[in-house]
Amino acid sequence: MTPRWWPARGRHNSSDSAASGPGTAPGGAETPRSKELRSARWIVVVPVKPSARAKTRLDVDGVARADLARAIALDTLTAATACELVAQVVVVTDDAALARTAASIPALRFVPEGDARGLDAAVSAGVAAIDPHARMPRAALLGDLPALRPADLADALRAAASVPRGVVPDAEGTGSTLVTAGTGEPWASSFGDGSFARHVALGCVALPIPDASTLRRDVDTAAQLETAAALGLGPRTAALLGVRPSA
Repeated sequence: MTPRWWPARGRHNSSDSAASGPGTAPGGAETPRSKELRSARWIVVVPVKPSARAKTRLDVDGVARADLARAIALDTLTAATACELVAQVVVVTDDAALARTAASIPALRFVPEGDARGLDAAVSAGVAAIDPHARMPRAALLGDLPALRPADLADALRAAASVPRGVVPDAEGTGSTLVTAGTGEPWASSFGDGSFARHVALGCVALPIPDASTLRRDVDTAAQLETAAALGLGPRTAALLGVRPSA
């Protein structure tokens, strides 16, 4: 399948989706406590498979799959580090080439995947390496969100600040792109096919993130990449595909 790449960029007001925090005063005014929660700074863990074995279902004519997988991961990391509510982005990977290429992205910390196998084990390794005692709110973010905008991630983290555990479904509503745990909450996740229902069963609250949010458009197939392109791709993915990046 050869997607019809185009430079169109969907636009939406990401601030409209921010959820109200706890302790809202009568008339809609926030209390000091709710403002503190909504401005909390997060640790975000991003598991990334080595590019050579990533995105096995993503076939685009004329583009090497490994190069595309790496570009998508790098655009995701760039957006995450640019988010105003993110204190630290932790990348769990054994992809040495990704680490070298990401040297220009600020505020990244790399943790080797090592013996960890699977997304959940990799995320747990990243959480344990940076915040083993749950002193900060933590989130796991998938590394295949090439259209992700920092403001959309910030909206989700603000919403997550009001619940002990949260989850953002993917665009199809069956998977998960973001899982969160507040300060003091033990970490738990269950990524993979059908993960949204499992995360809800673990006690995660479905966060009120709109369908148009770039946080919900993960990419595993060429058709999903085409949809992400309509939202506006990050610069590395856009350059590889020969389209304009998002504004």
